[in-house]
Amino acid sequence: MSNHGAEPRPGITAVVLAGGTGQRVGLSIPKQLIKIAGKPVIQHTLEAFEAADEIDDILVLMAEGYIDDVKAVVAKAGLTKVTDVIPGGATRSDSTKAAISHIEGREHSSDEHRLIFHDAVRPLISRRVITETVAALERYDAVDVAIPSADTVIVTRTHGEDGEFITDVPERARLRRGQTPQAFKLRTIRAAYAEADKDPHFEATDDCSVVLKYLPSVPIHVVAGDEWNMKVTQPVDLYIADKLFQLASTAAPTLTDEQYRSRLTGKTLVVFGGSYGIGADLADLAESYGADVFRFGRSTTGTHVENPDEVAAALAEAHGKTGRVDYVVNTAGILQIGRLNETTQEDIDNTFRVNYLAPVQIARAAYPYLARTQGQLLLYTSSSYTRGRRDYSLYSSTKAAMVNLTQALAEEWSDEGVQVNCVNPERTATPMRTKAFGSESPETLLASEAVARTSLDVLLSALNGAVIDVRRDDPTTGGFEQAIARVLDTGIA
Repeated sequence: MSNHGAEPRPGITAVVLAGGTGQRVGLSIPKQLIKIAGKPVIQHTLEAFEAADEIDDILVLMAEGYIDDVKAVVAKAGLTKVTDVIPGGATRSDSTKAAISHIEGREHSSDEHRLIFHDAVRPLISRRVITETVAALERYDAVDVAIPSADTVIVTRTHGEDGEFITDVPERARLRRGQTPQAFKLRTIRAAYAEADKDPHFEATDDCSVVLKYLPSVPIHVVAGDEWNMKVTQPVDLYIADKLFQLASTAAPTLTDEQYRSRLTGKTLVVFGGSYGIGADLADLAESYGADVFRFGRSTTGTHVENPDEVAAALAEAHGKTGRVDYVVNTAGILQIGRLNETTQEDIDNTFRVNYLAPVQIARAAYPYLARTQGQLLLYTSSSYTRGRRDYSLYSSTKAAMVNLTQALAEEWSDEGVQVNCVNPERTATPMRTKAFGSESPETLLASEAVARTSLDVLLSALNGAVIDVRRDDPTTGGFEQAIARVLDTGIA
């Protein structure tokens, strides 16, 4: 069907506001550039708009002195929709006006052009919110995103040295907490700021308040936001956002059987700890999709992961037979139960060698091979890494070390294209667990095959430096409060 003679669709630009310097977070660099879930905060945000079909292009406003850093992030991530990175203003309003001026200066810019303003430090923006915001602009000139207030809001007034006193308690049912995106037709937001510039007492912290005050006849439609769309402002927000990315069920999207085969055929996977459990299941799965898989374990090949010479020999064997090593996985581990003061020196040394030194040696030996193929190293942690637990002091502390090792190596090796990730399964039915805990109800345990499937998805993903949770139930379906509870999960994996 021909579109000859039809009006072209107005362009839609996502304007990512990244002008903050991170002072409230106590950082030496802007918080937008701090890594969470293996990527800079701003990269997560930009990727969300990059993936949205409704968005035509992305304009970034960044703090002076860090523009080249953002451009480097964009180039490395291959974000094709980012057309410009320009300096942000001293205030939020100044940044908005800079964006308006930049869009107006483009060739073929029109009054109907849509601008979707979003805080760079809201990296968990959902596809639903983007889609509904863009759709609302078809009918309205101004759109906000907000969520109900879960807390009672009070209005106070200060009385000298006596402190604050309540003067009003608004009805909570009518209160909303504003988020971003905030979206406008170009003519609307431009007109609002033109009026605001005439006001010598102008102050504003967001763009919708400017439209509300200076263009009162323009209705501002509200799109339902979500609790996940949090703003990284305080130091604790960095930790919570990082954990929420782990909980997201879409962290490592699954592929079709055809995609698995096309991406694994001709690739070489080396699995340490591949004799049984998660390692064996992962090896079987990858092999079924055409990968060349090499399994090494104490009980099958006599490979001791704590011995660097045997690790080096295993990798050399795989490379010698296929000419490449694309993925190296280590699932080997020891779970010793008991009080530290009652643990023998031999058990302490053995746990430390297998649970910590072995992954370190595997990483060192695997690096040259993975650098040549731009491959990935995959390690494993446990839910106990978030808080040391009684009777698991050695296990918990070595599993916490795996997370730090993953994050550090991901940064060290990213320039060479080597990915390093870590899988964090909840309580899983494996021979190691059965040996430690005896028989348990299957309904309380995660199947090792499920962990293997997620592990394969991670190996084929673009994730780097990420810790990916694997759980029987999707914690994101229970709401934000339940998800935060999972951040503080007390179970032992």
